[in-house]
Amino acid sequence: MNTLAAALWAETLKARRSKVPLVSTIGFSFAPLAGGLFMVILKDPEAARSMGLISVKAQITIGSADWPAMFNLLAQAVAIGGTVLFGIITIWAFGREFSDRTAKDLLALPTSRATIVTAKCIVIALWSLALTLFVFGTGLLVGKLVDIPGWSMALLGASLVDILGASLLTIALLPFVALITSMGRGYLLPFGWVVLTIILAQIVAFTGWGDFFPWAIPALFSGAAGPRADLLGLHSYLIIAASCILGLAALYRWWRTADQTK
Repeated sequence: MNTLAAALWAETLKARRSKVPLVSTIGFSFAPLAGGLFMVILKDPEAARSMGLISVKAQITIGSADWPAMFNLLAQAVAIGGTVLFGIITIWAFGREFSDRTAKDLLALPTSRATIVTAKCIVIALWSLALTLFVFGTGLLVGKLVDIPGWSMALLGASLVDILGASLLTIALLPFVALITSMGRGYLLPFGWVVLTIILAQIVAFTGWGDFFPWAIPALFSGAAGPRADLLGLHSYLIIAASCILGLAALYRWWRTADQTK
């Protein structure tokens, strides 16, 4: 436990001293800010047109200026945007060891490879959840400032489940990003993997088989294509769980057996 605590402290220190947390926070803040802008447009379309804003596109994107629409937008941002942003965090956490040529030094420490991987995964998961809560809190603040209707405590609780659920499902698939990053020993290959999964998720969801494709399930859970009760079943969550376990097993195996001398 002391070894894991030390590894966690080291990984946290690396993240704190980098610019990635600040950049990721700024990047994710665009979702609630954009949602607030759309709400302003939809609340007063005439004023929006006079300012040169296109209210029709905003209405197509969101639908109406109310809290359900705002929360739905945030959930989709976490599910879809989180795939990219959480993926970038994972790529940085694992890829920097190879780009900075610190992987061999890291593995020379009296700490097991499994402990190092565990520490990285914990920091990535907590980091991603913190960003999710930041987006949710910022969305609440923006919605209050814009003064949109439809607020209720029941809606708040249900929306928190939607957003956190979409976030957790997205986080569960990050071990594959970490694995591809480790195998590629850098940044380029995992970036391609993230883009590929997003494209495939949209294609598979469009064909109606999204509930069987792990990378499409978070977006479907968020309500991007309609009520999740009509789109997802128990098998969808079992597929996510199996994918997470498989990804973690492959990641740990790679770090345990791969030649790290090159």
